[in-house]
Amino acid sequence: MRIPTLLSAARGTMGALALTAFASLPAWAQEAAEEVAEEAAEAAPAFAASDETAFIFNTLLFLFGGVLVMWMAAGFAMLEAGMVRTKNVSVQLTKNIGLYSIAGLMYWVLGYSIMYVDVGSYVGTFWPYGWPEAGSTNEGDYSVASDWFFQMVFVATAASIVSGTIAERTKLWPFFIFVVVLTGILYPITGAWTWGGGWLSEMGFSDFAGSTIVHSVGGWAALAGAIVIGSRIGKYGPNGAVLPIPGSNMALATLGTFILWLGWFGFNGASQLAMGTNADISDVSRIFANTNLAAAGGVVAALILTQLVYGKVDITMVLNGALAGLVSITAEPLTPSPFAAIVIGAIGGVIVVFSVPLLDKLKIDDVVGAIPVHLFAGIWGTLVVPVTNADASFGTQIVGILAMGAFTFVASFVVWTILKATMGVRVSQEEEVNGLDLSEIGVEAYPEFSAAGAR
Repeated sequence: MRIPTLLSAARGTMGALALTAFASLPAWAQEAAEEVAEEAAEAAPAFAASDETAFIFNTLLFLFGGVLVMWMAAGFAMLEAGMVRTKNVSVQLTKNIGLYSIAGLMYWVLGYSIMYVDVGSYVGTFWPYGWPEAGSTNEGDYSVASDWFFQMVFVATAASIVSGTIAERTKLWPFFIFVVVLTGILYPITGAWTWGGGWLSEMGFSDFAGSTIVHSVGGWAALAGAIVIGSRIGKYGPNGAVLPIPGSNMALATLGTFILWLGWFGFNGASQLAMGTNADISDVSRIFANTNLAAAGGVVAALILTQLVYGKVDITMVLNGALAGLVSITAEPLTPSPFAAIVIGAIGGVIVVFSVPLLDKLKIDDVVGAIPVHLFAGIWGTLVVPVTNADASFGTQIVGILAMGAFTFVASFVVWTILKATMGVRVSQEEEVNGLDLSEIGVEAYPEFSAAGAR
């Protein structure tokens, strides 16, 4: 009788212990989970405060946009390589990588400080720019170096415009000297008037991403160079005849156009200058969409118009129609509606189709059509800003266009004239006929096409 009793007691005791353990299990699990969470919280880095998060995203926008705009240098190189003859391809490629590098150096030596540092009404300081030491915390809404980088790639774009216009007859080193002056002094001065907070900015001049500040300034410098240097041999005949000089490779020219189109999303989109809030990133998205619509409008307008005017579609006009649409929307890519963006870009394409033959009538030889694309379409894009942006006025826009145009054209004309008088800006007739690849570079892009490369 005692054994069953003991067994029953043991079973009861074990059951009670099991019940107690089971009842305490949730509390123990909760305590363990809390300990693990505390350890993880101590090990994990603190999440950035909201203002620091905005700083990070703004800086990323500058860097990503700057990389896209830097890639436009490749676009200009390919576009020009396709629009010139085979005997001049190497020199154009050399000019493009050279001008990008010179622009970067000069914008550090002088350009950025003239444009942004302690700007009064007209100009900043003449001194190399610098940024905080490694590992230090930057003040403001974005990092200092990211802003310099983003602004630097813009000045290189202005210099690229000049390169294409005066191709196939200009010496290499006088061109590079002009680039030094343009990127280190001329462009930064007009930039100080506007983006640097100078007198035009105070008047209310509006140019969101640079239809005038970048593109028209480059166009005015190119126009001055084309006038001083003159046209290519064989471009214009007697009695006002215009003799076409076809480019060597439309595949390269088309590739260059697509690269420029891609880079323009950084050009316009990152000019929002902020990506740290819902509203900012939404505006960046809107700018991307409007930029694409404007380019498409320029293409379709050029397609239709060249068919109607010439009876055939001209691929060079179509490519420049895309670029003109992009330049046109650059002054204000945020506020237009989708339809307005298409119309603005389409009118840019129309401008190209009619202004290219106008320049030929004036015997101004623009090899790649950069003056119609960047100067004329840039003026149009800047003028139309008040239509969609109520904060801008037509009077102020006109003042800005005329002021920057007059300064850049006159100053560029003087520089080109000095270069022409002192060291000469144009190759000899024999060198031009044989091609600048031989006389200026010594490396032909297509040696198998020339007598020198024949075997």
